[in-house]
Amino acid sequence: PIFTQCSALFETSMSEGKSPNRYTLRDVARHAGVSLGTASKALNKSGTLRQETREKVLKAANELGFRPNDLAQALHRGQSFTVGLISNDSFGRFTMPIMEGLETVLHAAGIALFMCNATDDPEREKRHIDQLLGKRVDGLIFTGRRADRRPVPGLALGNLPVLYVFSQSDEPGAACLLPDDEGGARLATAHLLSLGRTRIAHVTGPEDFEAVRLRRRGYEASLSKVDPALILHGPWSEAWGREAATRLLAMPMRPDAIFAGNDQIARGIVETLRDNAISVPRDIAVIGFDNWSVMTEASRPQLSSVDMNLKLLGEEAGHRLIRMIRGERESGTSRLPCTLVPRASTVPTP
Repeated sequence: PIFTQCSALFETSMSEGKSPNRYTLRDVARHAGVSLGTASKALNKSGTLRQETREKVLKAANELGFRPNDLAQALHRGQSFTVGLISNDSFGRFTMPIMEGLETVLHAAGIALFMCNATDDPEREKRHIDQLLGKRVDGLIFTGRRADRRPVPGLALGNLPVLYVFSQSDEPGAACLLPDDEGGARLATAHLLSLGRTRIAHVTGPEDFEAVRLRRRGYEASLSKVDPALILHGPWSEAWGREAATRLLAMPMRPDAIFAGNDQIARGIVETLRDNAISVPRDIAVIGFDNWSVMTEASRPQLSSVDMNLKLLGEEAGHRLIRMIRGERESGTSRLPCTLVPRASTVPTP
């Protein structure tokens, strides 16, 4: 029986010098006045026992605050009902909504989630992986603050189900789940075109980010003619948004709309336009990317933006990982659609 093995393999009684809170199966049996085997059957809901006996054992376990050894149970049944998540997104901007969606699905399936922050330290990540493997987790999820490819983990993971969410792996055939950055950029640009804007600038982040390249591709594919002078790359910051807006305003032909690569850049743009008495959206419409409420709702006017649906991404990751744990194979890269969220920076409000 499971609980007998737990006791035999991993637990000792109070009399052997353990903490008074570490009661064992033997203590439960003694407290209930039954044999060790009977206590095991009662707690394991197995065997043939009188209901009165089973209830007596359960009552004794509750009174003592007895908990079975999860690791021993995992060894016995071949599944720990735990999953590890490793991220280098120490700020949590992208990881937290993903984790919220992921935990919702895993919790419904009776699976607990352990989250570890590896920052950008490969050795720290290895230690986290080693510790999670020691806990016999049923699967691993890697995520981060950018969706670019990352090196294969430095430890052999065997046949353990591994899923990359808002992240990618150099390992051939790895299962990766990402937002559709190019499709999101098409949504943003098409929205501006639908408003009658004809000279649309694109102010975005560093070119070494895959998301930047994909968003620029979606922007360019939506236009009949692309003016390279209207595409500006810089840091992911409000300061860059302000600097880029100043450059655009100095052009002989100003843009009548700006698609920003993220909401921080967009907010910096809106501030500079306001400082220069440029009406948003009447004179120049502005749309961002990420739909980060900290930025979109604090901006004046509030920012239109493209939502990557990170919580839904986490939920889909949960469903996929559960299938992988059950033995189904998942491989390759999948991209989930983004959503346009129009607000006052592109659509005038009464």
